[in-house]
Amino acid sequence: MKNGSTTRVALIYGGRSGEHPVSCMTAGSVMASIDRDRYEIVPIGIRRDGTWVSGTTDSELLGTGTAEVGPGEPITVSYGTGEFYEGGKSLEIDVAFPLLHGPFGEDGTIQGLFEMAGVKYVGSGVFSSAAVMDKHFTKIILQAAGLPVGPWVLVTRSGWENSREELTDQIAQLRMPLFVKPTRAGSSLGISRIESLDQLDEAIREAQKHDPKVIVEQGLAGREVECAVLGGRGTERARASTVGEIILNNPTSGFYDFESKYVETDGLVLQIPAEIPEDDMERLRTMAVEAFEAVDCEGMARVDFFFDGGDITINEINTIPGFTPYSMYPLLWQKSGMTYAELIDELLTLALERQTGLR
Repeated sequence: MKNGSTTRVALIYGGRSGEHPVSCMTAGSVMASIDRDRYEIVPIGIRRDGTWVSGTTDSELLGTGTAEVGPGEPITVSYGTGEFYEGGKSLEIDVAFPLLHGPFGEDGTIQGLFEMAGVKYVGSGVFSSAAVMDKHFTKIILQAAGLPVGPWVLVTRSGWENSREELTDQIAQLRMPLFVKPTRAGSSLGISRIESLDQLDEAIREAQKHDPKVIVEQGLAGREVECAVLGGRGTERARASTVGEIILNNPTSGFYDFESKYVETDGLVLQIPAEIPEDDMERLRTMAVEAFEAVDCEGMARVDFFFDGGDITINEINTIPGFTPYSMYPLLWQKSGMTYAELIDELLTLALERQTGLR
């Protein structure tokens, strides 16, 4: 505690990705729920152009879902000393809590900044953040660890220009429907579901609007279920929540896309706990922790699965999952006995006990 008995938390939100408003909404939720007797919030906004500025403490404004980081006093970081400065004055930060989604937020870039600056922070480190943000490398790591993943084909920009016929032949071996995704975008941005190869070129162009690197995945049968993982204290193993299920009853959307998550949510049901046999529930929880450890995650992660009559396939991992009180990750922990405020406290406690650098 650099300034009195409370811990000063740099709540960092906004960012350069398409999930900027979602990040602002999450920051508003954390501000409204954090224990103010223990923590003092220092809001730092990142504008869409990447500029760091002093943020707002107006949680209602941030929670509208349309908020943007606007003008503010420039914020700078001193490398090595772990100091944040506003107008030449130290903000005396104890720990950073990044609530950023997508590129430049959960992909290892800001985590590298924190490491270089010597700032303690919530969440996974540089490698795991970068690896998990890239759906292609996530699959490679999980597969190497003996964990089940679905079939896929990687399409780079140069590959699609120079080896389109060969890549199309590889993709044709996958079973329809196919999901064409930006490899390094979050919140299901730019994802298309296709039923024939005639739709492939258009779907790849749409994905490339968000990322030049695209992954084409075979559609998997089964229910979409998710498990929240929380790092362990000290040398203790990570902990897994109960398992929840995403039930999408919206006829206008064939899958859990950005619109279903944040815009047209009327047909979305989060069933917690999922109606799954207890033995299978334990298998999912165990596999969630194994995936968390395989990619060297820290702090928090949500592991998403397809569950089909006992068959389990890992879909993806998210190191900065949706974190409003109505998002799956906090809801899973609430159903597992940990309130939203307690979850925030636990994540900050884990961050404060961890050193930067090799560990």
